[in-house]
Amino acid sequence: MLRLACTLALFSSFAATAAEQHLLYVANPGTRNYVQYGGVGISVFDIDNGYKFVKRIPTWDVPAGKEPENVKGVAASAKTGIIYVASLNRIIAINMMSGKRIWDKAYEGGVDRIALSPDGKIIYAPQLEGPKWHVLNAANGAVITEIETKSASHNTIYAPDGSRVYMAGLKSPMLSIADPKTHKVTGQVGPFDNVIRPFTVNGSNSLVFVNINGLLGFEVGDVKTGKKLAHVEVEGYKQGPVKRHGCPAHGIALTPDEKELWLADCANEMIHVFDATVMPPKQVKSLKNRDCVGWVSFSMDGKVAYSSTGELFDAATKKIIATLTDEAGHAVQSEKMLDVTVVNGKVTKAGNQFGLGAKK
Repeated sequence: MLRLACTLALFSSFAATAAEQHLLYVANPGTRNYVQYGGVGISVFDIDNGYKFVKRIPTWDVPAGKEPENVKGVAASAKTGIIYVASLNRIIAINMMSGKRIWDKAYEGGVDRIALSPDGKIIYAPQLEGPKWHVLNAANGAVITEIETKSASHNTIYAPDGSRVYMAGLKSPMLSIADPKTHKVTGQVGPFDNVIRPFTVNGSNSLVFVNINGLLGFEVGDVKTGKKLAHVEVEGYKQGPVKRHGCPAHGIALTPDEKELWLADCANEMIHVFDATVMPPKQVKSLKNRDCVGWVSFSMDGKVAYSSTGELFDAATKKIIATLTDEAGHAVQSEKMLDVTVVNGKVTKAGNQFGLGAKK
């Protein structure tokens, strides 16, 4: 009987390892440096088991008496199995399965929301509201070159097809576009009505949807012509004071099929859903959240929307299907999360921190 029990235990362990898994990686502190929303490190959740907490992967040690640094961005590659976490001053590269630290480097001027090339080889790392972006070798963190825009570098998106990199600064109404072959700025979109905050891009690289300061809503730009196409305001809600980020709408995401656009609303603790099949997109529904919404993104299959409040919405029914809690039972919030698929203990697919369109 003992031998049978051991055999069954070994088989069960092997089956669990061999089976396809779907995991959610959440970097903390991912809402400013608020450790009460999930502590410090990367929390991993089992999507197939009701988003149950699985493990915590250490990132940076916090010296006694010191405050942890904000996590500013997260990116992952299925080709290398590495996840990259950016803080105010540095980037750490970690093996997603073993938790082993690959490299950890600080950068001149600090770091903001990073972007990773589809092949997992290049990182575009904005300085912390500085004049430049550092272009990095993702294998070791070495600086390859720099791109200077003098726009207070901030949010960055690497096009999923690898053809370009979109770069937004906190002091510019223009969205810069770089060619990753030359690492030179080759185009711009705008000007928009105010400086650009979070933004997203459709799958064909023809449209950008941008949050801007002073607007509870978004604007739309044409990548080909570089012109602003539309100005959209949320109806039925007032802007009101916001807890953080200093702008009414900080978070915008397309569903992968590009049928809907989801917009964060901090003051009203809402996500507003728009029909993106028409231009300009039309507001169709508003979803209540438990706290200020500072970011929104989607699972790779588009079935689940991730709110920075730690509430997960069924994208079809618009209902909350889970709320994230850590190993101590505390509510988890983060503006930096992504999902991955694991087969036979190896990462085979990795999502991203943005709600990007995937329609070609």
